[in-house]
Amino acid sequence: MTANGARIRVLVVDDHAVVRRGLLAFLEGEPDLELVGDADGGSSALALLAELDDGQRPDVVLMDLKMPDPDGIAATREIRERYPDVEVVALTSFGEESRVHAALEAGAAGYLLKDAEADEVAAAIRSAHRGELQLDPAIARRLMQRIGVTTPDRTQTMTPREIEVVRLIGAGNANKEIAVRLGISERTARTHVSNILSKLGLHSRTQAALWAVRERLVDPER
Repeated sequence: MTANGARIRVLVVDDHAVVRRGLLAFLEGEPDLELVGDADGGSSALALLAELDDGQRPDVVLMDLKMPDPDGIAATREIRERYPDVEVVALTSFGEESRVHAALEAGAAGYLLKDAEADEVAAAIRSAHRGELQLDPAIARRLMQRIGVTTPDRTQTMTPREIEVVRLIGAGNANKEIAVRLGISERTARTHVSNILSKLGLHSRTQAALWAVRERLVDPER
């Protein structure tokens, strides 16, 4: 359950009916997860999100990457731009590393292999909802080298408090943990994170964390 006792709302997007049915059957058995719908492609997912009210929209979208019209990467980018409070966890097959890179750069909070165990799926959903980062170290290192969208001028616009926050993001802390460490409210922590992403021209906490590592604001081993 979330901090207020509400269940985590989940949307499943995959163009393979068998995969969708398997995920749906699993999600329906988890007491803290609530299925709000499923879609067979990026277009139908975006249409469904547009129909849902704020209180009905998913907290987390499980997004297949390899789909037609548009693919999961483009759909992820659209979702993150339109609904920044909706997290996306990418679903991919082994060996599609380039797609994982692209999805994370588009704003996905993390990724899962399609053959992941049920408890791994649940853990990824919960982690994404908490704002925590769970990435394969090899993938993280490669993506870190590719994130180069920020400039020194943008970095200089960050306040000392924002630098503190981005260090904590880089260390894998969720908003609640950041709030406790800095003695601020969770709402204020969320505001700082939003401002940081805007100033750095990034789309997700994942990108901000990797940026912090690249800029040596946090120990890469963390």
